[in-house]
Amino acid sequence: MLREISIKNFAIIENLEITFEEGLTVLTGETGAGKSIIIDAVQLLAGGRGSQEFIRHGATKAELEGLFTIEEESHPIIAQLAEFGIDAQDGVVILRRDLNSNGKTVCRVNGKLVTIAILREIGSQLIDIHGQHENQELMHERSHIHLLDHFAGEKLEHAYENYFELYESYRKLKRKLEKADDNEQQVAQRIDLYSFQLKEINAAGLVIGEEDQLEAEKQKLQNFNRLFERLNTAYVSISGDTHALDWVGSAMSDMEDAASVDKSLKLHAETIATSFYALQDTAHELKSILDDMEFDPARLEVVEERLALHISLKRKYGKTIEDILLYRDKITEELENLVSRDERLFAEQEKLAQLLQDLEIEAEELSIIRQNSSIQLENAIMEQLEQLHMGKASFKVEITRKAAGTFDSNGYDDVNFLISTNVGEPLKPLVKVASGGEISRIMLAIKTIFSKHQGVTSLVFDEVDTGVSGRVAQAIAEKIAIIATDSQVLCISHLPQVAAMADHHYLIKKNVISDRTMTEIHDVIESDRTEELSRMLSGAETTPLTLKHAEELLKLAAERKKSFR
Repeated sequence: MLREISIKNFAIIENLEITFEEGLTVLTGETGAGKSIIIDAVQLLAGGRGSQEFIRHGATKAELEGLFTIEEESHPIIAQLAEFGIDAQDGVVILRRDLNSNGKTVCRVNGKLVTIAILREIGSQLIDIHGQHENQELMHERSHIHLLDHFAGEKLEHAYENYFELYESYRKLKRKLEKADDNEQQVAQRIDLYSFQLKEINAAGLVIGEEDQLEAEKQKLQNFNRLFERLNTAYVSISGDTHALDWVGSAMSDMEDAASVDKSLKLHAETIATSFYALQDTAHELKSILDDMEFDPARLEVVEERLALHISLKRKYGKTIEDILLYRDKITEELENLVSRDERLFAEQEKLAQLLQDLEIEAEELSIIRQNSSIQLENAIMEQLEQLHMGKASFKVEITRKAAGTFDSNGYDDVNFLISTNVGEPLKPLVKVASGGEISRIMLAIKTIFSKHQGVTSLVFDEVDTGVSGRVAQAIAEKIAIIATDSQVLCISHLPQVAAMADHHYLIKKNVISDRTMTEIHDVIESDRTEELSRMLSGAETTPLTLKHAEELLKLAAERKKSFR
């Protein structure tokens, strides 16, 4: 519940602090005194739309702060705060909002900076504000299904959990398949591209290390004459007449003879002998190479073409042969996945069809529960309307089914509250009811039913009793008081019947001090309540008769509150 609110430099309010208690708190005062400004401040504190125009003239910023207490540990606001990383120690929630003259807004929850969207989300769990023509969710068709589901209770909640789990799986798989259909042309193009690339790479028959071998062979073929000439000269120099091999052979014979005389020369003799035989083997190898050498211009062309192919492939698929082969392996796998895609899509389409069948079963279960609950809700609201002197009205919960195969997060049902306020008139959507007084009574009837189901900590009624009088005014006053038995209710009212039902009564006054208009708030204690109600009854000066009527009204209100509390 809302415990305290602090308002500084907001409209005509310079500095105002209000403490609220449980039950029904009524704010009264002359028109223009600033009652609705206080509600505007509460609405902004809960994330409503702000404006620089709210800042008091001459101030640089308006400051709003509200203290809320949460008594139930299971209240959804606790989990919501935790989701945003906000600590709610001892069930205390402090909302703060500063409106600056430069247009910037600063929002905090328990001291942590938050966005307007987060403040609004949290505020919606704490405060529910209703005005004569703007009754929030009760007057929005999209909210009617949620209200009916709240009324249905745990049975529907369990069925909804089963449905929503299936719905999320269905929605994700459907989106995946729709995306696959959108990409069909791209997939076909990729299959063609990868097939061509694989064919080109595989046809090349690439081997790691081949490129180095081809480069070496190319160099030999391009320098064939030079190589042949050098090898032949070397061979002749070694094995020709009176050339290296003859001289080394002669030296070997001489050293062998010398070593037979001087044993210390044996090592040198062996070295020369080893050199002789090595030169002899080399000469034979050179001869063999020379005999096999034959220049082949066609082979050079083949090698150059092969190397050119390597360059072309590297330009397309990788800097090295290794990179090209890795790329080949990668697209081979991707191509296999793309080719088998049709099989996977078929399997997923079958899965989607099965999910759709399961969804229809779960959605049907939701619909049956809603149909049964709608009858109970209709009866409960008709009972409330009867008590609000709208016994000739008719209320109906219209449940229609979406097009075949169409689902949303709530199933396949659309829910709309219909009402007819006069006999013989057709039922119309609740949002199209024109009379302000009728809107107030219908809203209170519905609110009486749903106040226990919605979980908000504080309800605010801003002149919802406008346009009614007499016994209807008394009925509205009692309904507001009944709602206040389960929720904290703040109510701005001009009706003495409503003010008489208050557990706490504040009088809002407007004064001019030093040529500045200021709003003040005064706690109306028991001795003053009779006089304030007398003023509300007479609309002018109080008289002994209006004072007597006020006393009777307070006495009647006390008796009525005992009957339902």
